[in-house]
Amino acid sequence: MKNIIVTILVAYLMICTSMITAQENKDKQAIDRISTYLRESEKNGLTGAMLIARGDKILYNEAFGMANKEKKIKNTTKTVFDIGSVSKQFTATAILKLEEQGKLKVEDVLSTYFKNIPEDKKNITIHQLLIHAAGITGDIGENDFDHIPVDDYFNQLFATTLLHQPGSKHEYSNAGYSILARIIELVSGQSYESFLNTYLFQPAGMKYTGYLLPKWEDCTLANGYSYDVINTGSMVARYQQDGKISRVLMGNGGINSTQEDMFKWYIALRSNTILSPAVTKKLTTPYILEFEGDTSYYAYGWAIFKTPRGTKMIAHDGSNATFFYDFRWFPEEDVAILYATPSLTRTIGGMAWRVDKMFFDDTYKPKAIETDFVSSMLNFLENYEGAFEALKSAIKKQFGSDITKAFYLNRLSGVYSRSGMLEKAILVAELNIEFFPKDSNIRDSLGQAYYNNGNLKKALAAFKEAVALDANNVYAQEMIQKLTK
Repeated sequence: MKNIIVTILVAYLMICTSMITAQENKDKQAIDRISTYLRESEKNGLTGAMLIARGDKILYNEAFGMANKEKKIKNTTKTVFDIGSVSKQFTATAILKLEEQGKLKVEDVLSTYFKNIPEDKKNITIHQLLIHAAGITGDIGENDFDHIPVDDYFNQLFATTLLHQPGSKHEYSNAGYSILARIIELVSGQSYESFLNTYLFQPAGMKYTGYLLPKWEDCTLANGYSYDVINTGSMVARYQQDGKISRVLMGNGGINSTQEDMFKWYIALRSNTILSPAVTKKLTTPYILEFEGDTSYYAYGWAIFKTPRGTKMIAHDGSNATFFYDFRWFPEEDVAILYATPSLTRTIGGMAWRVDKMFFDDTYKPKAIETDFVSSMLNFLENYEGAFEALKSAIKKQFGSDITKAFYLNRLSGVYSRSGMLEKAILVAELNIEFFPKDSNIRDSLGQAYYNNGNLKKALAAFKEAVALDANNVYAQEMIQKLTK
């Protein structure tokens, strides 16, 4: 009998070993294909870093392109990137940590924490804020670095009109997560970043994640490059320059981290180091459909998808229009894919999706990426040496036949507008109107450029033209109201 049991155990161990070896071989083949694809992609503009792990083992961790082109500093696996809205899941985790500590409940309403709150917002719950179902407006403030005093920020925010009845549907709101960040501060008695550092980052072993607290001098900070051309600098450097984080950004975005730290965070979530298994499940439970007719749901700071294999994916991405981060966690397959880039384009932004497909489907062969068209136009304009007055004609001559969609020049105008190069932003928007005179969105882009440039009369005219072309252009309507008060 003893010999039979030993024989069965040996056979079982051999089968298990064979299965592990087969999986390891399959993973290796996938990683080899992915590595080749990414290195080839680097030649056509891929910049950033990619990490792939199964369980607690890193299968692939490489970086591409430059962290600082001017100084010829390459990206590495330790380079610091802005992770954008992936920051939201830290906020959600912090809220659940406070609930775990018995200091709040997700059923709590806003009037518990804020005095003199308008009647229509008193009964909004923390749960509704976490799943973007509170009806809170998307944003307050001009930009991520608009340092509105705390009381003024929340007074302005709570004075806005609700987008819908709280709890009735999902509507993404950065400002909603700014409210959550403030609740964390009010309940804990710590600053938002300090609480995250104490209860999330330190227990996970993360030293280089945050806004201002990490010793960033020990790191290489990636500069952002709009469409891989215009240097927008490091976000950390901007925080250091300001000496504080704006309420517009805090809690919903803008945290910086390294790939190695984000891997440590994945391990902490996977192993329930930060939250108990039951609370981690609460964090990643799909609560509300994101979009009508879609299949993705929103949890607490995470979006939940079903993969083509029928398995669960817990994911979130985020961007400030230059930096982009994509976090994909497949708990049933025990795999994570982490991707960062400081030079977002349409092609490069989809890289994690392609790598995901390549890793799980050995028949999938993605097309080689091409140099982004907007990047090509931007590079042309930045190296143009002719007279400014002749620039429109030069763009038409060089790219006219390829400008087949309005968003090409619209994105180019947006790059210049965000970079403060407003004369170029206006010129490109005006040229876009010549190509697509019936497009309402282009008119409000022109209006925004005029507004940023201080030409309020022309801005108002452009926004009115946008509404005349499309009566449902909500942004243009809001700007008209703002300019006619």
